[in-house]
Amino acid sequence: MKKLLALLLVLTLALVAATGCGGDSQQSTQQNTEELIPVKVGASPTPHAEILEAIKPLMAEKGYDLQVVEFTDYVLPNTALESGDIDANYFQHITYMNNFNEENGTHLASIAEIHYEPMGIYAGKTASLEDLADGATVGVPADTTNEARALLLLEAAGLITVDPDAGLTATIYDITDNPKNLQISEIEAAQLPRSLADLDIAVINANYALQADLSVTEDALVAEAADSTAAQAYANVLAVHEGDEEDPALLTLAEALKSDTARDFIINTYNNSVQPLF
Repeated sequence: MKKLLALLLVLTLALVAATGCGGDSQQSTQQNTEELIPVKVGASPTPHAEILEAIKPLMAEKGYDLQVVEFTDYVLPNTALESGDIDANYFQHITYMNNFNEENGTHLASIAEIHYEPMGIYAGKTASLEDLADGATVGVPADTTNEARALLLLEAAGLITVDPDAGLTATIYDITDNPKNLQISEIEAAQLPRSLADLDIAVINANYALQADLSVTEDALVAEAADSTAAQAYANVLAVHEGDEEDPALLTLAEALKSDTARDFIINTYNNSVQPLF
């Protein structure tokens, strides 16, 4: 009887020990997950959020939990960054960010130039630029920097002439020659692809074109040249709040966005509609 009780005691102790080991392992896994430092980044769904998703494993390896918050407009990601609701954003080009700061008194800074998205002219009711009738309607983005960019592309296509002094702040009032009497319709950038059926042509940002399954290489009637000044003036950047430029987590994010992993993902996914700048 004593031997049986001793055997039962040994088995009980072994079971408790085994259970304890399993609990330690589970607790260790939970702790490892909890030890990742969260980094919250605002992004447009395409391509920015997709690129961020591709580098999540790289961030995890460095000890960070990359959390992507998607925005579908060009204002909220900046106001969220200014208020501290997110740690960084990745959706805009440098010219837009600088203009946003000037117009809204925000304090945003770029810590890395990541990629360039060629803007293109896309067919709506009219299939080609040669077929544009007198008085045709042309859609352009309504925000200042992207409108100027669109007007300069229309000028490069030979459709209008823009006052050279206006530069990257050009508006429809800076058009000095319009031989076809084109009617320029200013439309919120995200709405342009949906408005194509009501327009003869439209000038569309690449991210919104991609969301509408439009390819700058296959569908655009004209697109910005890869070696144009636009590639620098409209470089898409990783933006942070001023004062956070040396934050280790954000510098790690910048490094991951300029990694071979990010570069390969961009090249293999977007068919030149998104072009890495590194």
